[in-house]
Amino acid sequence: MKQFALSAMAIAATLLTTACTGKKAENQAETKSPKCLVIYYSQSGTTKTVAEEFQRQLGADIEAIEAETPYDGDFMATVQRFQQENQNQVSAAIKPIKSNINNYDVIFIGYPIWGGTFASPMSTFIASQTFEGKKVVPFCTFGSGGLEGTVEALKTALPKAQVITSGYGLRTARLASATTEIERFLIENGFVTGQVEQLPNYSDQIAVTDDEIAIFNTACGDYQFPLGTPVTCGKRTTSTSTDYMFVAKSAMPNGAESQSTIYVTISNAENAKAEFTRVVR
Repeated sequence: MKQFALSAMAIAATLLTTACTGKKAENQAETKSPKCLVIYYSQSGTTKTVAEEFQRQLGADIEAIEAETPYDGDFMATVQRFQQENQNQVSAAIKPIKSNINNYDVIFIGYPIWGGTFASPMSTFIASQTFEGKKVVPFCTFGSGGLEGTVEALKTALPKAQVITSGYGLRTARLASATTEIERFLIENGFVTGQVEQLPNYSDQIAVTDDEIAIFNTACGDYQFPLGTPVTCGKRTTSTSTDYMFVAKSAMPNGAESQSTIYVTISNAENAKAEFTRVVR
């Protein structure tokens, strides 16, 4: 998935004419548009913020999935409960939703990534639905990554739905970037009309320089888990940032070598720091 950036000119030129409709806006023209529902699970509030931004930009309806027994502990308590449920093959019980899925054409499904997959309440919800004939748009929040795997899992779990493969993912530490990134995502995928800067491709991967290693370390050094050693790098320049695509290698506990792709961006804003946006393992 592309790293998103909007030029000031593109933002000014953007026309947010919604392709989805939820509750009818005042003076809205009587035109037939797909009706959209944003449905999400959020444990800490981050995914809720992202879901509400989707709802605001789309003018869609919105509903939260609630666990019967809330995951209201700290990070480690949530991880331990999640792992225990997985080991015991126990599905998280959720409260019935109020929305009638049949009334919608496009369903935006939002969730945090736990252990590389859907948060448990979202797994339960997905298992209870077919979304037959619906367009399903996944979005997620994460500590380091996980969007790609859940998009494929959705396609497998919902064979009667049209799951779009682009999806949207946001690292929790970058929540402030949600508004402009979601705007780009919705325009690029035809859910709203407008203009955005066309992002260039990354350059070919070549051996990292000392300066690029320093950028990688600045962006990733304070992350709680090791992300490996960068060996090659490609980059691109946009109107608002310089973006890096690092290939990093790590040693597995069994001695084997693993490889991951780590995306880093540096805004053109004064005193901006390098920050990593996601990891693809």
